[in-house]
Amino acid sequence: MDNVLSVILGGGQGSRLFPLTKNRSKPAVPLIGKYRLIDVPISNCIHSGYQRIFVLTQFQSASLHQHITLTYKFDAFSEGFVQILAAQQTFDDTNWYQGTADAVRQNLRYIDDPRSKYVLILSGDQLYQLDLRNLVAHHARSKADITVAVLPVTREEARGFGVLKIDNQQRITEFVEKPKQDDVLDRMAVEPGQLMELGLDTRHRTHLASMGIYVFNRSALGDSLSDPSHTDFGKEVIPQSIHNRKVNAFVFDGYWEDVGTVGAYYRACIDCTSDRPHYDFSNPHWPIFTRHRHIPPCDMRDCKITESLITEGCRLHGATVSRSVIGIRSIIGAGAQIRDSVLMGADLYETVDEETDNLRAGIPNIGIGKEVQIDRAIIDKNARIGDGVVISSAIGKPDEDGANYYIRDGIVVVPKGAVIPAGSHI
Repeated sequence: MDNVLSVILGGGQGSRLFPLTKNRSKPAVPLIGKYRLIDVPISNCIHSGYQRIFVLTQFQSASLHQHITLTYKFDAFSEGFVQILAAQQTFDDTNWYQGTADAVRQNLRYIDDPRSKYVLILSGDQLYQLDLRNLVAHHARSKADITVAVLPVTREEARGFGVLKIDNQQRITEFVEKPKQDDVLDRMAVEPGQLMELGLDTRHRTHLASMGIYVFNRSALGDSLSDPSHTDFGKEVIPQSIHNRKVNAFVFDGYWEDVGTVGAYYRACIDCTSDRPHYDFSNPHWPIFTRHRHIPPCDMRDCKITESLITEGCRLHGATVSRSVIGIRSIIGAGAQIRDSVLMGADLYETVDEETDNLRAGIPNIGIGKEVQIDRAIIDKNARIGDGVVISSAIGKPDEDGANYYIRDGIVVVPKGAVIPAGSHI
């Protein structure tokens, strides 16, 4: 296992996930009230036995750095590490990261470790469970220079991905990033029966899409990144490499979700409240690691809670919660009704003196006040929702930027630390 080095891409502005990325990077966004998105790829690496991990960061990375520093510590007798490589200006390069490939290129001095035969490149904002040993073993057996993890998708889904064609040896013969024209989509469809030959049920899936997960032979990585104009793996590096290197596909048929938009993030979180969620966080053989916190158990009195996840340290008195995720240290007042919503909780509890100061200043305490109604919304950390506030479902409404809220993908998002005065209607 020591011959594999993992690189997790944690940069990017995360504009599609705004306002959840207003004050943090995408990988630092809380997940089902307890974890952060970065915990998923790091946990996949650790379970797979790959414990030498670099995380490349650039935008709004302070909270991500803090989380990684406080969470991932290996013992003194292990060579394992989770190390942050922040964007920096050097004598060789004074630019910030220009894309996924450029981020790796600028850190080759650290990544090009002679102990490593393979370099595993992952994304920091995807939700999936994959034993990465299977991916690396497939790469080694096929004697490929580069292997791309791919997922069968429908024709409509294919428009948002890099799509590819493979031969009967699973070698990639063509790669197109986010095809829009119908004739290109027609050309990039898999051959009839090809998915079944791979042992996959078609289920109306007609294309193979890149998951943004790659294995490179270390000896091939530097050469593949030698052209500085090639800044992105999907747009330039992989399409160029198939002409002069052996680039193979590893077909994955499990659950995988790119939570890069507010809609995708919301759906992934709410799905976890169902009887059989697509992603099982309770799998005893594959737990997701995260920061250990010293906080009390939940305090719930006279509540009605159905199909919901309630995390540690919450206080719910006389509330009704259905099909929702209630994040760490959430405080929900009497008579509140929370439906189909994601509450990220709080970073701290306010003291009695602080609550007295809030009263004098005329602002609500952190949390959800009394007689509040929230329907199909995301409430970010440390938000203050006053008594009697009504936040209604925004299905069918266009995106909107309000004074202290946003509408994205038909979902009302209250950003981190926002104040919604008592009696407000959104």
